[in-house]
Amino acid sequence: MTTRIDRIAAAFSRVAESGRSAALIPYIAAGDPSPAATVPLMHALTQAGADIIELGVPFSDPMADGPVIQRAAERAIAQGVGLPRVLEIVAEFRKTDTQTPVVLMGYANPIERMGQQAFANAAQAAGVDGVLVVDYPPEEVDTFAGQLEACGIAPIFLLAPTSTEDRIQAVSRVARGYVYYVSLKGVTGAGSLNTDDVAQRVALIKRHVSVPVGVGFGIRDAKSAQRIAGCADAVVIGTKLIETLELAAATAPAGQQSETAIAAAGQWLAGIRQALDQVKRNPVTA
Repeated sequence: MTTRIDRIAAAFSRVAESGRSAALIPYIAAGDPSPAATVPLMHALTQAGADIIELGVPFSDPMADGPVIQRAAERAIAQGVGLPRVLEIVAEFRKTDTQTPVVLMGYANPIERMGQQAFANAAQAAGVDGVLVVDYPPEEVDTFAGQLEACGIAPIFLLAPTSTEDRIQAVSRVARGYVYYVSLKGVTGAGSLNTDDVAQRVALIKRHVSVPVGVGFGIRDAKSAQRIAGCADAVVIGTKLIETLELAAATAPAGQQSETAIAAAGQWLAGIRQALDQVKRNPVTA
């Protein structure tokens, strides 16, 4: 197993060894609030307690994203941020952080434009640890998954409340790093959580997959993060974090938008980390 996949495994090992409830995985859109602010924001999130960072690749037609994340992508695209710039951002982050895993999350189109093998090579060179492509079905990506693994990058997949056991088994054959369970139907930022349902689905998934299971969508505050931490290996949180960035930037004095947004995001995420650390995990078993 290669170093980059090990970086994800090491993050989960540190969580387990410390007795913490679950890994904390914040999602941000690369290039928002600005391209120059993204690396400082990533460092601020790590300092606030992030175990893994999901870095969104801006795309013009983000079908699985709600309005908050769509706006973040639009702001990034307006500033010229696409997949090549995202890889540059990761490489810049790696100059001063060689431990925190970075997972790219996005859509197939930018990868297809670059070419799958060219993308895998470029992601490896930048220091990417995992890739989650929303619209690549696990049954159709054996070649791409193999290309990623050959470059030391974990192919990561989504599962949803509607996923059948056949789909879960298909994901289990190709998923590395962790699996991302989407706890709600619909787009990011929608709906409200039913923790009992999530716990039951996590238990079902764990019967089939050997990698950790992270849960995202609908986690907006310390209380909901704590509930999910009781059954999941990781808590993934994006919409509320981006809302925090957005509001702080909008209300900051002129010329201080990025600095204010970064500080607000770090402070908010630190509160989530503190809340998670208060939870004694009681893993769900099948």
